[in-house]
Amino acid sequence: MGLRFIGTTSDGGDCPTLYEVEGSTDILVQGDRVTDPEHLAQLRDVKPEETFVRVPRDLLTRFAPRTEAQEMVPFSTIAHLFEDFRHTAWRLETRRGYATDRRSEKWQRWQAGADIAAEPDDAWRENVRQQVAEGKRFERVRLVDEPLTEGQEFLLDSGPSNVAAGEDIRNLPRGRAEQLGLPDHDFWLFDSRLVARFVFDETDTTLGVILSEDPADVAAACQARDAAWHHATVTTDYARAVTSTM
Repeated sequence: MGLRFIGTTSDGGDCPTLYEVEGSTDILVQGDRVTDPEHLAQLRDVKPEETFVRVPRDLLTRFAPRTEAQEMVPFSTIAHLFEDFRHTAWRLETRRGYATDRRSEKWQRWQAGADIAAEPDDAWRENVRQQVAEGKRFERVRLVDEPLTEGQEFLLDSGPSNVAAGEDIRNLPRGRAEQLGLPDHDFWLFDSRLVARFVFDETDTTLGVILSEDPADVAAACQARDAAWHHATVTTDYARAVTSTM
């Protein structure tokens, strides 16, 4: 079973940190190992394979509370939210590529050298225009590697169409994201109250999403959004900077 980063109270990118053991209700805790002999002598029922770490109480109260494990649902379950949200739909993109992009006709044209910066509106962009016209916001931050992966180059080249429709898309280097302690998974955050976390397989195919209104999950997503948005670069500026170094 894999681990999912939940949150950290560290400012320097190291411990203490919490992870969720995926597929279970267990939490893995990262912290400074307890070595004080007096403290170790007071611990009860210690098994040979056990170890102990110290973490701030705030780490547990902010990120660990949860009443029950959530189940994965199809992405189609949240399709209505892209019209029904009240003010903000915010996305964090963390992967180095997406299967849906690679399987698209646009990908084939892009690989053949076509300019995909100005595409006609599709259903997604038409909805973005409509929601933005009503005063709502579509925003996303894309983590990027240095150098860019092929999938990231594709998104950068195709981004202007979405920006023209009304999305505010920004880019953040992965190294900076790691320094900021950002999550390593994709999610949508709707109206700062509902988180839809993506689940992918090893081929970058979306298997579904896990929905949560748990206060700890929402707070972690809001904190990630605020940090990412503050440090990310507007996609037009980022594209210009990448072009100037090529």
